[in-house]
Amino acid sequence: MASIESSLCRKSPGLEHRVFRNSGLFNGSLAEFLQVFQQGAFILDDIRELLAGQFERLTALEQGIMYWLAINREPLTIQNLQADFVCGTSFKETLNAIASLQRRSLVEKVENSLTQQPVVMEFVTDHLIEQACEEISSQTPKSLKTYALVKAQTQDYIQDIQIRLILQPIAERLIEQFSSLELIAAQLTKILVDQQQQPRREINYIAGNLLNLFRQLKIDITGYDFSGLTIWQANLQDMPLHQVNFADSDLTQSTFTETLGNILSANFSPDGLLLATCDTDCNVRLWEVKTGKLLAICQGHTNWVRTVVFSPDSTVLASAGADCRIRFWNVEDGACLRTCTGHTNEIFSIAFSPDGQHLASSSGDSTLRLWELDTAYCLQTFEGHSSWVRSVAFSPDGQTLASGSDDKTIRLWNCTTGKCLKVLTDHTSWTRVAFSPNGQILASSSGDQTVKLWQVETGECLRTLIGHRGSIYSVAFHPTTPAILASGSGDNTIKLWDWERGESIKTLQGHTNQVVSVAFSPNGGTLVCVSLDQTVRLWDWRTGHCLKTWYGHTDWALPIAFSDDGQFLASGSSDKSIKIWQGSTDTCVRVLQGHKDFIYTVAFQPGASRVLASGSTDQTVRLWDLESGQCFQILQGHTDWVFTLAFSPDGRTLVTGSADNTIKLWDLPTGQCINTLTGHREKIFGVAVSPEGRMIASASSDKTIKLWDRQTGECLKTLVGHGNRVYSVDFVRSSSSAFEGLLLLASGSTDKTIKLWNAETGECLNTFRGHSNWVFSVAFSPDGQRLISGSHDQTARVWSVETGKCQQVLMGHEHLVSAVAFHPQGELMATGSQDQTVRWWQVETGRCLQVLRADRLYEGLNISGATGLTEAQKLTLRALGAVD
Repeated sequence: MASIESSLCRKSPGLEHRVFRNSGLFNGSLAEFLQVFQQGAFILDDIRELLAGQFERLTALEQGIMYWLAINREPLTIQNLQADFVCGTSFKETLNAIASLQRRSLVEKVENSLTQQPVVMEFVTDHLIEQACEEISSQTPKSLKTYALVKAQTQDYIQDIQIRLILQPIAERLIEQFSSLELIAAQLTKILVDQQQQPRREINYIAGNLLNLFRQLKIDITGYDFSGLTIWQANLQDMPLHQVNFADSDLTQSTFTETLGNILSANFSPDGLLLATCDTDCNVRLWEVKTGKLLAICQGHTNWVRTVVFSPDSTVLASAGADCRIRFWNVEDGACLRTCTGHTNEIFSIAFSPDGQHLASSSGDSTLRLWELDTAYCLQTFEGHSSWVRSVAFSPDGQTLASGSDDKTIRLWNCTTGKCLKVLTDHTSWTRVAFSPNGQILASSSGDQTVKLWQVETGECLRTLIGHRGSIYSVAFHPTTPAILASGSGDNTIKLWDWERGESIKTLQGHTNQVVSVAFSPNGGTLVCVSLDQTVRLWDWRTGHCLKTWYGHTDWALPIAFSDDGQFLASGSSDKSIKIWQGSTDTCVRVLQGHKDFIYTVAFQPGASRVLASGSTDQTVRLWDLESGQCFQILQGHTDWVFTLAFSPDGRTLVTGSADNTIKLWDLPTGQCINTLTGHREKIFGVAVSPEGRMIASASSDKTIKLWDRQTGECLKTLVGHGNRVYSVDFVRSSSSAFEGLLLLASGSTDKTIKLWNAETGECLNTFRGHSNWVFSVAFSPDGQRLISGSHDQTARVWSVETGKCQQVLMGHEHLVSAVAFHPQGELMATGSQDQTVRWWQVETGRCLQVLRADRLYEGLNISGATGLTEAQKLTLRALGAVD
């Protein structure tokens, strides 16, 4: 008998035995029960029948505990269990109910937490699903009020399970029962209306459950009224809430999308309570790690913020970036304490000394600087690198600085004297660095797709870690287990390494774009990773579970382009869509969707055809038929982001430029790549084809412009003169008296200037100055008399090509102007901005005629009187269209 019982326990971890003991089945005869079980007659349905009988005999509180344990999916402490209940229960009552459930073997204790056997959890989950569906059908919500079907505040991987095992099955049953989304929406809306009509507003989960169902079913809830309700545990990320009314509602436990642009870095506070992020929207944000709530937005930078770090005592936050300034912030209130200036190019990295008295910075001006925190005084400038210094790190004893540079070297410096102690030279591309906790080992990551480990004392390369399939942008040592190393890569993954063995021990996947920053929490339990997919993810690196994701949403109007006849304007966006606008109206006639990431460039094919080309950070080029709105061809071949494209005048060749440092020529309509032009050392941001189609110009991050013969692919000239990245180029055959007949080329750069070139001789004819920040885009008027430029200084400028004088400054955008274009008839201009708008301007007067803006994610969402939101969260919601 013992062997049979053991067999039973092995098959079903002892559950059937325990259920049998409490069921009264077979008059308590285990022998009879096992005999039936061995014959195969006693199967899962029988177990479920036994459980159903047990469940029906439970008190309401006991059933509630069973439901919450099934919903939470993982062991739950009694304190957390009590927090889930909306009706107050005493601790004593809860303990008594738990004891009763333990006697029935329906719950188990795991250390200090409670959980259920898998079969029990499955049964209770199914029971909850059936109950919820019945309540929706009969319009009698009870469990829908009492229990959250999904917990928006729980760890991501748990929420994914809740959606898959609870919410999605409910959605599928509703579709099966009601046949259409319209009927389901009507049924759910009746429940919502009934809640609104209740004389006394209850604290319950019904509104959150309805919202989660609407989201799962992708039902449009424009104009719905949730005012005054308790909206708990609603996941509202990436859910359009146009004209929805949340006035006077309690949003304490719900989550929203953030207005995160491209986040560039993240770091924990040394006490582990806070997380700081910085981004291309010029903001520094402070988050509460435990809840994920946005606590503060620190504003003051005027360009991309690339790096952020806490002081050792967690009271001060430092940030720096492309505006060449270091700002220090009070963590308590987000106020700016002081600013350091001195670098002459953007700052890529900063680090506090271990004692918190000093800060080191590295810059695109090829130097490092050491600053005194109290006075903001520069104590030392470290010179020796021959290119941008991407990274800086203090040794744990504060005596040594390490720096990684685009010159492919790593340097070790004496902090006191400024003397270079060692130069490490094994990498074949740019480098970034991190010290081990004991300071004996230095790790470096590189564009050469490797991580190297160095002996600090000798400079010897101890090991090279190979495994990533893209540039490695960030590397971090585990704070308490120095053999563990994390790396974030352009292949969209994070790898955990045991560097002493040279082995990759885990790969974290989930990001859909480059991972640019990784950092361990102070206790080493979690890892924060930043990706250009507009997310920040918090991982349990040991299990590979994603615990928390902060989602961003922006709708930047990045590129714009007119059709040849001027009837349509296309605007690409960071929300992965292309909007087609009718003439100079505010009517969006089509939205093209298919790209998997940001759209950086658009262009209409010349001629009468309605064909649009688009390039994206998903590394593809798409061709679209505007009549149908369908993508009819995808051009693949680039191995990195596609930043720019241009058609030849005859429309038969498409030229594309990419972050893979190449220019490709594509034959249309075959879609075949007919040539690849190489020669630039860095990313290609702009391409243009001359009016006659013979010449191609390319603008690069390597500070040069190259002119190419379109037919042969030969590089004809390299134009040198800009002091920083060149973002944009445009050709025109001049008709002005000063340059009559000349083939002119204009270029815009992050050195804040526009240059005018004779494209045939390579001579720089003029330099236009006036912008106070990066110049992103330039375009000639059709007659070649004017040039328009768009800048990070939030303005566009119109210039006389002949004199180089600024004729107009177009003001009104509230963020950087990323794109400019002249209407084919030359009387109107358009500008696109990261403020999510496209503006039309009159050429002669510079007057703004029209502002085009598609509805933002939360356009018209009423949050007046809503509680449970921080001021920083309200600011974010307003930026996404909410009103209060």
